[in-house]
Amino acid sequence: QVQLVGSGGGLVQPGGSLRLSCVASRNIFSINAVGWHRQAPGKQRELVAAITRDGMLNYADSVKGRFTISRDGATNTVYLQMNSLKPEDTAVYYCAAGATFATMRSDRGQGTQVTVSS
Repeated sequence: QVQLVGSGGGLVQPGGSLRLSCVASRNIFSINAVGWHRQAPGKQRELVAAITRDGMLNYADSVKGRFTISRDGATNTVYLQMNSLKPEDTAVYYCAAGATFATMRSDRGQGTQVTVSS
């Protein structure tokens, strides 16, 4: 089972940017689907962005055009570049992986807090 360690969260003003990193314990290109979930207070955990082994992308409608997912095979890392951040992006962000977008799991990591506030 792949282990994922995420980092890069923090406090940023509205309109700002952050880049999250998720390091995998094995070849990132061997994971069928990998990406990020997030969970805001009082809300269900949701998929933010993910990429398949073949490069297929999936973004939540709320982040399209603002967030970009990418991966680096040399470091087995998946990145989430978040631009034009909004207060509603405030959440704990979790690395996630699975066989498909729908079956990705993110319940084994601690997550990284992203807070967008002035």
